[in-house]
Parts: sequence; structure tokens; C-alpha cells
Amino acid sequence: MAAPARRRRPARSRLSARKPRRRTVRRRARQAATNRFVAAAFVLALAIAAFREYPVTSGFLTALALAAAVVYFLAGTGRLPLLARPASSRADFTHSIAAYQHLTGPQFEHAIADLARRDPAVRTATVSGGSNDRALDVLVQLVDGRRIAIQCKRHAPNNRVGAPVIYAVNGTYRAYHRCDQAVVVTTSSFTPDAQRANAELDHPLRLIDGRALARWVSGGRPPWGT
Repeated sequence: MAAPARRRRPARSRLSARKPRRRTVRRRARQAATNRFVAAAFVLALAIAAFREYPVTSGFLTALALAAAVVYFLAGTGRLPLLARPASSRADFTHSIAAYQHLTGPQFEHAIADLARRDPAVRTATVSGGSNDRALDVLVQLVDGRRIAIQCKRHAPNNRVGAPVIYAVNGTYRAYHRCDQAVVVTTSSFTPDAQRANAELDHPLRLIDGRALARWVSGGRPPWGT
């Protein structure tokens, strides 16, 4: 007679094996939440007792803590300039030049004219650029009677101003525009040939590159300042 076949136990599924572990995680989470609630209730009870025992001191400390929190929030969001983290000079330079580089040529000329008008020594600053401007984009007239010719070159950082611009401005600002001084302002920089050509002039021009422009924008001395 054949022996009866043994019944096989069903294999325990992975899902059923994980159930006790999940119950443990939920139980620990509930316990942590209960502990936090008890701690918060204890702190609240202490605060109420302190207010009853020392109402003036507790109120002052609470107001001070709230004020500190508000100041910290405003300083973090930049809404409180006096306490906000000062930006680096490199960040200021990048921001100023990037703003000018996004302008068109005529917009850059008007921006330089507006910048010149900030100086109390300036009587007028007139944009006169155009297709036949003869190397004069902005004419500045100072209170003391001097006339300043400004040539504006809004260039990309890798597009430097060359020596031909120096020769063109030098050849017209006195003989044609009857100016006492000439300035070349650019958002980029000047080539070595341009700097060398300017240094060889009897009356060198004032060359304002991107960094000098950023300093001027930030309140620095204008190019015609002594």
C-alpha cells in the first residue's frame, strides 16, 4: 500500500514577510509623533507658567525673539539691504556689464548720457550718434565750460576696441567737434595696439573699459574728473 502523499506548506510570500516590518515602522512613527506632541505640550506648559510668573520679562523675550526672526527672514530674502550679505565686486562687475551688453547701440549711448548727467559738474549730455556722427556719440558740456566728446562701443567681451577707433576719435574731437577732451567707453576692453596708439598721442584719450565703466556706474569718478 502506497504511503499517503505529504501536504506541502504554501510558500510564504514576500508581502506577508514584509507586513511585520511595515507595522514596526508605523509603530515607531506613531511613537515619535507622540513624543513630539508631549515635548511640545511640556514646552507650552512651561511658557504659560513663565508668563504667569514673569509676565513682563516673558513678553519682552517673546517680542525680541519674534523681531529677530523677522529680521533674519528679511535679511535672507534681500529685503533688508543693511543686513543682507554684500555682493562681491566680481558679481557687481558682471551684473553692471551684462546689463549694458543687453542694450542696443543707441540704447547704450543714451545710457552713457544718463550716467554722465549724474555728475553735478555736467550741464548737459546730448546723444548725437548716428551714421555720420564723426566719432561722437555723446556730447557732454560741463558747468565750467569744457566740452567732452564720448565715443560709445557696446561690444561683447571677446570683441576688443582696436587702434582705428583711437585714430578716428583723435582726428575729429578737437578739429571738428571743438571739444576739449575725448573719451572712449566700451563694455569690453582695448587691444594692446589701441593702448599703444593712445599712449603715443600728444593728448591721450580717456579709455574706459568694462571694469572702469562698472566703477563709474557704482559711483566712481567720471572720466573728466580731476
